Amino acid sequence: MKSLIIGGAGFAGGYLINELSASGHKVCATCLTNEKINQECIVRNLDITDKNAVYQIIEEFSPDCIYHLAAQSSVSLSWKNPQLTTEINVIGAINVLEAVKNFKNIRLVLIGSGEEYGFIRENACPLRESEPLNPGNIYAATKACQEMIGKIYSRAYKMDIISVRAFNHSGAGQSDIFVISDFCRQIAEIEKNIRQPEISVGNLSAMRDFTDVRDVVRAYRLLAEKGISGKIYNVGRGKAVSIQYILDTALSFTDKNISVVRDPKKMRASDIPIIEPDVSEIFRDTGWKAEISMEQTIRDTLNYWRNH
Repeated sequence: MKSLIIGGAGFAGGYLINELSASGHKVCATCLTNEKINQECIVRNLDITDKNAVYQIIEEFSPDCIYHLAAQSSVSLSWKNPQLTTEINVIGAINVLEAVKNFKNIRLVLIGSGEEYGFIRENACPLRESEPLNPGNIYAATKACQEMIGKIYSRAYKMDIISVRAFNHSGAGQSDIFVISDFCRQIAEIEKNIRQPEISVGNLSAMRDFTDVRDVVRAYRLLAEKGISGKIYNVGRGKAVSIQYILDTALSFTDKNISVVRDPKKMRASDIPIIEPDVSEIFRDTGWKAEISMEQTIRDTLNYWRNH
């Protein structure tokens, strides 16, 4: 199978390249000119806001499946720069859809987010895919928009599209703008005595579903292979934990005596108390479930920062 990853230089992109290559796929991955892909595959530069360039990449590689990962994926950055987030996440997705509609027999996997559920109804968790979306931040709104536009293209042009609502995924190599990586980087710096023994945190009471990125990209592959066209799938562990639990677990892996300091700059303008998915649909259709423990993910992330 020939697989095209749009946005292969991102955190999940590198892991997906490895996952697909290990499964025998011929992989082409795109990145911006200022980015680098270290994994072994065909690499092409692409700015998804350039619709002609998107078409040319697809025409050249002629993939069986496209994984659309390119996105501005930080919730905090989306508050700071909503224009950039919309241009990449919405206009970019439209450019991909417009290009793919001109080719036959291509399966498109659109990667969305569990953040799309937003301000959920009381007692709605675990969230099924049929739950109404009510985004609570700019990033989530753009991903919900991508999904809705994808659904329109699927129906109007009979395109083979699967939409994914991926919940938080973490692991070695993730940017420290995300919480697990942020905590682990700070701990590693404290251990090396380049930071005071204080860890800076935001809201610790929020509850989120976290999955190891290696499990997540395996879910993407299985959905491309076995998912039902037109369906939307949650991808996550299926069990939310508090950010306090993440912090406590990370601190348990160090011998340093570290104090916790709340940083108002890390508090979001709007934070949803709990987001937890029902993952029965993906299990039913593909047999996928998360296998790597949260403790292992946190330990691997901490060891990454210790070495970098």
